[in-house]
Amino acid sequence: MIIQLHYNKENTVLSFAAKELGDYLSRMLPCTVLGADCTVPGTGTASCAETASCAGTAPCAGTAPRAEAETCAQPDSGTASQTKPLRSECDKTDAANVLSIRLLTPEGAEDIRDRFQVHIQKGEGFIQGSNSRSVLLGVYHYLRTLGCRFLGPSRKYEVVPSITEEQLYLSYTKKASFRHRGACIEGANSLENVMDFVDWLPKLGYNSFFLQFSVPYTFLARWYNHENNPRLAKESAGEPYTAEDAAAHTAVIESAMAKRGLLLHKVGHGWTGSVLGYSSVAWQTEDRPLTEEQREMTAQLQGIRGLYHRVPLNTNLCYSNPRAIDTFVRKVTDYASEHPEVSCLHIWLADDSNNICECENCRRTTPSDQYISLLNRIDEALTAGNIPTKLVFLLYQELLWPPIRERLHNPDRFLLMFAPISRTFEASYDLNQDLPPIPPYRRNRISLPTSLSENLSFLRGWQKTFSGDSFVYDYHLGRAHYGDLGYVHISRIAGEDIRKLREMSLNGMISCQELRAGLPNFLPNYIMGHTLFDEGLSFDHLMEEYYRAAYGKDYLKVMDYLSRLSDLSSCDYVNGKGPRQNPDLAERFREILRMAEGFQPVIDAHRIPSSPKLADNLPGDVASPAATPQKSRWETPFWGLLSHHRRYVLLLGEALFHMAKGENKEAYQSWLAFRDYICRMEPEFQEALDVFRVTEITGNHAGLKRLT
Repeated sequence: MIIQLHYNKENTVLSFAAKELGDYLSRMLPCTVLGADCTVPGTGTASCAETASCAGTAPCAGTAPRAEAETCAQPDSGTASQTKPLRSECDKTDAANVLSIRLLTPEGAEDIRDRFQVHIQKGEGFIQGSNSRSVLLGVYHYLRTLGCRFLGPSRKYEVVPSITEEQLYLSYTKKASFRHRGACIEGANSLENVMDFVDWLPKLGYNSFFLQFSVPYTFLARWYNHENNPRLAKESAGEPYTAEDAAAHTAVIESAMAKRGLLLHKVGHGWTGSVLGYSSVAWQTEDRPLTEEQREMTAQLQGIRGLYHRVPLNTNLCYSNPRAIDTFVRKVTDYASEHPEVSCLHIWLADDSNNICECENCRRTTPSDQYISLLNRIDEALTAGNIPTKLVFLLYQELLWPPIRERLHNPDRFLLMFAPISRTFEASYDLNQDLPPIPPYRRNRISLPTSLSENLSFLRGWQKTFSGDSFVYDYHLGRAHYGDLGYVHISRIAGEDIRKLREMSLNGMISCQELRAGLPNFLPNYIMGHTLFDEGLSFDHLMEEYYRAAYGKDYLKVMDYLSRLSDLSSCDYVNGKGPRQNPDLAERFREILRMAEGFQPVIDAHRIPSSPKLADNLPGDVASPAATPQKSRWETPFWGLLSHHRRYVLLLGEALFHMAKGENKEAYQSWLAFRDYICRMEPEFQEALDVFRVTEITGNHAGLKRLT
């Protein structure tokens, strides 16, 4: 069979979509995939050189194209109705065995809302999207419908089936349920981690990625400097990672995003430090003193102005100071003008609470009123400069309290972003209960809401003042997931939260998260992406689809095991909520240890027999931090992750068990053993577990590090 792909080769996203479609189809069935600049197998003659780009390589057995080349039809003008028969070198060989597929976008301006139509029948077909990115989304959805499964942010976590020609023929239309479907970089990441994640995003239906700060320096430097992993830091000691390195890596990442048509979100925190003359690309302390002029622009706290705990990124400004406001507006305007590739520019204030200016002028109003006034000034400057960039404003910390007097003058410019960072993840939102009143704002004496109903009250308060486009910026994979040892509960909560977004009057979600969140597997992002694109998909269906593809014939055993681990876990406990001594949780952690101990035979059954047994099969090895598994071969990579995860659960579970019992010394020693294990194993399972972040969360938030 010969498959010819036709598209506008000057469109980078369509070119990439064609390559992806061709590559996967050539792995799924015996065929030759041709496009522009392709050489017809066995002839050295170019075919279809004016229509498309080459995508795919595997020649089908038995084809013998003739040497005389004919030119295919000229590039289409962009609509499915203009699809017409294509003739080529290959057509002459066996016209009945040629499938011509066009990748199409509409004429004129593209629609940012993602929707696509797939129509493939014998002989010809098309995948048409509302924009170039939608065509790529349509390609991946088509491949998924054919049986491909994209289970993690690496090609090794993909399942590509063999199919028959008849299975290619499908016709359907899809429209994304929500406009905003993305993730935000957190944790510690190599360039390869980020690139793999960017590659994975559209395969799950996401359409955007948020690179925090002007460059995501801190999230890359943590990996390259091996923060929280002294073993790797010692082994790879060299030149420290620099902001220049981050800028070079950022250019590579943004190029990969552009190739996929992903919407680019940038900055967020950092503007306040930039106003004061600092490069705010990390939560770093600064020793360089402020000038008197700069000092006057900072928030006054207890009569004193200056950097808040010496961290520019956490320092608020005096938002009644005209120089501070003018400088802020100029910084944003200059950045937006210099970076037209940014789709959504986030305008956030300091990343800390209870540090709002107490000067007489600032006390006459509220932080949110000052924030809206600042945003209006920025909008006026961007409008004057004919800069169309969307601005994202943040409901977070003091800014959870809605403004009293100020309103946005040009709401179409803005996106509201609700960030309930202090929420519980033990349950999803209950939209049927009565909401409590918003507590009075008390300057520098606020307490963040923890219950879901309290958080919803703040959102509803803002929605009375702003009815424009909006989304939630949520933290399922930011901290709480480390408390779910099975990853089933946090995945279910994420799915339930997403299905309630419409009723919450929110148009999507950006997941603030570690990118290396794959232990025991990558189910949470799989659920998020597919549910954001299609809110009608059930959690149980997606979970079974995922487990069946990841684990094969014993997937139900794994599903039952990890579901039970999730039922016994506590996201909030590991996230630092509630008393540390908790007898009920101690018993639950004891049961987790028992279950993990007993699941080893199921895992071992999926080890490839020719490989040596792991050292961790020996009785009692879990208590020994020196017992490091040798490399092993598995039926699928997910069984290897599950073996690593079992040891992870036994070591962390023991630490949590002792802490919940009030046995602090034993808890601390168990945590040290856990930390030593994950540091030693990071090279082998680097893409699945963020050692920097899990060390920080279990040590500082859960409190295990402090039990000395």
